[in-house]
Amino acid sequence: MMSTQVEAARLLVRTLEAEGVRYVFGLPGEENIHFVDALRDSPIRYVLVRHEQGAAFMAEIYGRLTGRAGVASATLGPGAINLQLGVADATTNSTPVVAISAQVGLDRIYKESHQIVDLVAMFKPITKWADLVLTAEALPEMVRKAFKTAQTERPGAVYLAIPEDVEAATVDGELRPLPVNVVRPQEPSASQIARAADVLALAERPIVLAGHGATRNHASQALIDFAELLGLPVATTFNGKGVFPDDHPKALGAVGFMRHDYVNFGFDAADVLITVGYELQEFDPAKINPKGDKKIIHIHRFPAEVDEHYPVQVGIQGDISRSLIELGEATRRRFDLNGTEHTIRRMIREELDRGRADDGFPMSPLRVVADIREAMGRHDIVLADTGAVKMWMARLYPTYEPNTLLVSNGLSSMGFSVPGAIAAKLALPDRKVLAATGDGAFLMNSQELETAIRENVPITVLIWEDGAYGLIEWKMDLELGRSSNIAFGNPDFVAYAESFGAKGYRITSADELLPTLRKALSDNGVSVVTVPVDYSHNLRLTDALMSSGGR
Repeated sequence: MMSTQVEAARLLVRTLEAEGVRYVFGLPGEENIHFVDALRDSPIRYVLVRHEQGAAFMAEIYGRLTGRAGVASATLGPGAINLQLGVADATTNSTPVVAISAQVGLDRIYKESHQIVDLVAMFKPITKWADLVLTAEALPEMVRKAFKTAQTERPGAVYLAIPEDVEAATVDGELRPLPVNVVRPQEPSASQIARAADVLALAERPIVLAGHGATRNHASQALIDFAELLGLPVATTFNGKGVFPDDHPKALGAVGFMRHDYVNFGFDAADVLITVGYELQEFDPAKINPKGDKKIIHIHRFPAEVDEHYPVQVGIQGDISRSLIELGEATRRRFDLNGTEHTIRRMIREELDRGRADDGFPMSPLRVVADIREAMGRHDIVLADTGAVKMWMARLYPTYEPNTLLVSNGLSSMGFSVPGAIAAKLALPDRKVLAATGDGAFLMNSQELETAIRENVPITVLIWEDGAYGLIEWKMDLELGRSSNIAFGNPDFVAYAESFGAKGYRITSADELLPTLRKALSDNGVSVVTVPVDYSHNLRLTDALMSSGGR
């Protein structure tokens, strides 16, 4: 009896279904039409984007919020190459993504031919694993490996290239997806816990730094309990914001600003750093341990990167929550650090309070941050795009829960916030979602407004408008005393938004922003709000930090 044959593309879709995939973000091409067609009969929703870069950013943010690999799809050649920025961003931000693209057929892959480029070689440096599917029968194993690799600590992106003749081939209908197995974290080593407790027994001013790994490993409550048990102040990286709530009495705020910030003062006096889920690409350890003389207890699922400013005294590899619980129980002391965290938190609060009362126009960045916080609930999600927007938001925006302020702090890619907001709303539809972006970053992927409208995904975009690449101007002014080649013109953003079918708003006085944000966020649609921002406050901030003891 002959077995039933099925298209390889349908087998591919079955493997994605078995992995629990709900969305594929992509843009089709001639070479992957069988795959796109096979998705028509699947519960997986194909989200058609306007640029492959947008698809990759959507997959990244979906993976970041759910812990399950987001899937981005493209055709061969230029389509696949356009995925690369978002794929690299995902890997450097330790986020699971599976990128799948077409490739030329095996009958011509070995020679000079139309649209051929070695995509696997291009993706290898920016992924955990990249490979070419040489036979349709390999799809169940290769897709299972792709998801397992992407989602296992340390998470990142993977890439599969599927030749067009492999996608269009037929395979035995008895082929099935492989069972999904989940890699469980190991228990921390008792001897390493004991060694870390010995370090803390002799410590005078220990401090905790929590990073992105603590967020994705759901260690927030264990971190809070650990800080309360030992009386320790806790700072976070920009990517770790919210894993320790900013309104907690032991909160120091976020470290990561380009100059010596208030939060750094707590690190200046520390003799022991307890890093929890921290990864070095989040923030240069030289800025918190410039002499390399502080003892470091590294708590994570995997060993630390080697760096002269990050000399690990004790490394505890294993489940982060279990590690914190067991280290807290083994330490048997409580620290009294004279309220350093209260002083630092007061300085940050006073800065934000001054901004809240600033009625100047164009608006102070501090006032914009304060109004965003007032408009958003504790559970709602803000994506702060790369640029001066990120610096102001990550420093000052009070964050109370994990993954409620999202930035790119690994690759620090511009243009992720608008497509990322679409994915955030799809992943967590009960949350309000705001993309906070500069005018430069907005126009890099603004075409995805059409995607949001067509796919009926309600998001709000807040454009901080200054007609320049504000962060570069800030850096030039600080280091060169002048700036050049940073200014540009903008369209009428209200008319631009309305041309897509979105609602457009332009702020003309400081008192308009908060009610406009509330209105836009409550609408069940896509809104774009433009606010002119006075970035002369940038240099005022860095001058103030210098005068307060920063460098």
